[in-house]
Amino acid sequence: MVEVKESQLVHETVLRKRWKKFKGLKRGYYSLVILLSLYFLSFFLPLLINNRALIVKYDNEYYFPIVSGYISGKTFNQDVPGEARYRKLKVQFQNDQESNNWVVLPLYPYSPFEDITYEGNKMFESPNRTHWLGTDNTGRDVFARLCYAFNISISFALLLTIINYIVGILIGGAMGYFGGKFDLFFQRFIEVWSSLPMLFVIIIISSILNPSFLLLIGIYTLVNWISMTYLIRAEFYREKAKPYVAAALSMGQSDFKIMFKHILPNSLVPVITYFPFSVVAGISALVGLDYLGFGLAPPTPSWGQMLDIGLSNITKWWMVFSPVTAQFFTLLSIVFIGEGVREAFDPKVYSRLR
Repeated sequence: MVEVKESQLVHETVLRKRWKKFKGLKRGYYSLVILLSLYFLSFFLPLLINNRALIVKYDNEYYFPIVSGYISGKTFNQDVPGEARYRKLKVQFQNDQESNNWVVLPLYPYSPFEDITYEGNKMFESPNRTHWLGTDNTGRDVFARLCYAFNISISFALLLTIINYIVGILIGGAMGYFGGKFDLFFQRFIEVWSSLPMLFVIIIISSILNPSFLLLIGIYTLVNWISMTYLIRAEFYREKAKPYVAAALSMGQSDFKIMFKHILPNSLVPVITYFPFSVVAGISALVGLDYLGFGLAPPTPSWGQMLDIGLSNITKWWMVFSPVTAQFFTLLSIVFIGEGVREAFDPKVYSRLR
């Protein structure tokens, strides 16, 4: 019991040292804080960037369009087809000083989906006080689409990386631990699978099926699990030969327990250091597919689609500058985080044997 507590204390001390080392690398630490804060904030974008009102008081009744969704313009005595126009409604209530009606709009009252069919929207409007980063070829607000695309890109890359890690750990761990015919079979299978022209496979599948968020993750998982599998296989193969595995086997512990309770925790350092760079690859993959037209279906906000529109209309500088700048700083921040994690988890600096 005392030995277990001492082992846990040593392990916690190593983790604490690594965290202090990471915090000391200011570039990576502040990049992590900023990126996590922006990503957390992006889940509240419907409350911050939206053309639907948060609260409407009309004729002593309260409405919550942000929650209830579609509300007809006729409800507020607006002569407009379809849904109410809340920016116009706010101006209407402000001009009517005798009424007790009012509207609370989000901080940035524009949606990433509203186009020239809405009042006042124009195609390729340059940045101004109303549209901070201008509008695109259908009159949609670029700043709103940029923010929503940030959440989609990060979520896509994180989910893709986590699924790849799960598949890679399961298959690669089994290959490295059991070895023999099982290992040889999957090595031959991976060699054949990796020789396929995966880019063309992805394009063909995206052309046949309507590409969605989950479908693209599934397609890319078919491609990206191989590199993580080989990494985990090598780590399990190396750790399997160490004395603590033989001790666990002599105690009669099951293969599953040995793999995931003993070997896996000792194989996580290269896996953790590889994680940020996998996220970078995931974001780049989504942007590339969207740019080629085989990614998320319009009008889903996407940096790749915005870049495609910008390059097709190169004189509209804000259409190129906005997505390129957003992608550059996002990827740069993740690379800084990756460098910090790699330095902090360097086994030559901090290990359980020091």
